[in-house]
Amino acid sequence: MPYLTSPVVPAGTLARLSQPTLCAGGGLRLRPWRAEDAPAVHAAFQDPLMHQWHIRAADSEEEVAGWIARWQEGWQHEREAQWAVADADTGELLGRVALREILLGDGVAEVAYWTVARARGRGVAVRATTTLSRWAFEEIGLHRLELSHATANEASCRVAAKAGFAVEGTRRSALLHPDGWHDMHLHARVRGD
Repeated sequence: MPYLTSPVVPAGTLARLSQPTLCAGGGLRLRPWRAEDAPAVHAAFQDPLMHQWHIRAADSEEEVAGWIARWQEGWQHEREAQWAVADADTGELLGRVALREILLGDGVAEVAYWTVARARGRGVAVRATTTLSRWAFEEIGLHRLELSHATANEASCRVAAKAGFAVEGTRRSALLHPDGWHDMHLHARVRGD
């Protein structure tokens, strides 16, 4: 049965391209992940704050190397696009920003981010999220980006708001964390916001 609308973004749009490096300004660069990032990602996930707001733990650098390999494959399969957020001068890992759950035909993806402890409070997540959003809308042609975080995670809520993601509502008891079920704020940006 044919659809009545054309795909918002045609299949193959990402797979035809090499994943770009994006300049986020203020000394930040979003670059594709590399295998040698595994020790820094493992170290980032030893932070208790990461355990509070994320549902995964990193038990070893080998485990993280597997994550990075899957993140790299996600681009070719057009299901996710993950970037390391790095200091443009030193290359030091400052965080991660990603498009997850990409649905090219619908023109929708979910934005996710985290920062290492020493990068928090410096606008790193806001600049990375803003840069990724601009690229997703202007270069790829997505129509809607969604972002979700635990309602108790006030810092993440501030990042979402500063990056232009309006709060659309609360998804009750939507994600199981180690300390129980969390209500999640749903934020979104649409092309033209």
